[in-house]
Amino acid sequence: MKYLLCLLLLFSCFGCQNSSSKLEEWMRPSGKVKVLSTTAIIDDIVGQVGGDRIDHLALIEGAMDPHSYEIVKGDAEKLSNAQIIFYNGLGLEHGASLRHQLKTHPQAIALGDKIREQNPDAILFDRGQVDPHIWLDASLWSETIDPIVQALSEADPQNTAYYQDNGNKVRASLLALDQSLSQQLQQIAPDKRYLVTSHDAFNYFTRRYLSASGDWKNRFCAPEGLAPDGQLSCHDIQKVMDHLSEFHIRVIFPEANISQDSIKKILSVCKEKGMSVTLAPKSLYSDTLPESSSDSSATYQTMMEHNANTLYEAWK
Repeated sequence: MKYLLCLLLLFSCFGCQNSSSKLEEWMRPSGKVKVLSTTAIIDDIVGQVGGDRIDHLALIEGAMDPHSYEIVKGDAEKLSNAQIIFYNGLGLEHGASLRHQLKTHPQAIALGDKIREQNPDAILFDRGQVDPHIWLDASLWSETIDPIVQALSEADPQNTAYYQDNGNKVRASLLALDQSLSQQLQQIAPDKRYLVTSHDAFNYFTRRYLSASGDWKNRFCAPEGLAPDGQLSCHDIQKVMDHLSEFHIRVIFPEANISQDSIKKILSVCKEKGMSVTLAPKSLYSDTLPESSSDSSATYQTMMEHNANTLYEAWK
């Protein structure tokens, strides 16, 4: 046990040093555009478009929840040093201190709000609130490419052609990914494509990849709301129990960066009622990217593929 704790501490320290080194490099003058993104998911796409012509960094790292993230020591310096800030918008970053910084920065761009302006019918609402989880639909997420290219080109006009070319390649990659995910998950019988997770993050994913004849609203349910920071009520539990029973659902999925308390409570009630419901062995990723392995880096594309593969393996 002592050996295991030492290993965990060593890996934690290595991660901190790696993060610190990346920050120091980003803060150092380089002549490149300094771009800060609120989440790693946005940062990954920005990095794919900007390539080696920009210095890019994610503000919210690891498994920290972007919904309620508040400014911590050192963040103000990052925000003030950034020439461009890309954030999701649509109410995702609702922590008061971060929201204030984003609203007052002269070049902070809400990608989700840009999509909503151009394509309002694509944006979903849940319990009267705007659903910000647009990245879980790859076709919709591809619409972030144009505002990213535009902002980078305005900040660095001499590399406009480079950003446009990269943007076209990334958009094509996302649309190909979208088709691949759809084809894979539509192979699963419609009576199995019913998803239950920890919080309401997968509405866009369900609408795009799990629906059959437009019935997607019945195909997803979660005990917690859009932001996984509320108290679980008896009504929330009963709603999920009714959903599991009505659609004969036998497996529910944890989320990698979300507490499993609500899911465990649901499973406990299922056991008490004699319902045969199990927990999927692999977690889905909703608000963060997977951890990078030693031989590959996690990307938006690998996150979406992981989610589709996890569902496919559990349902097939």
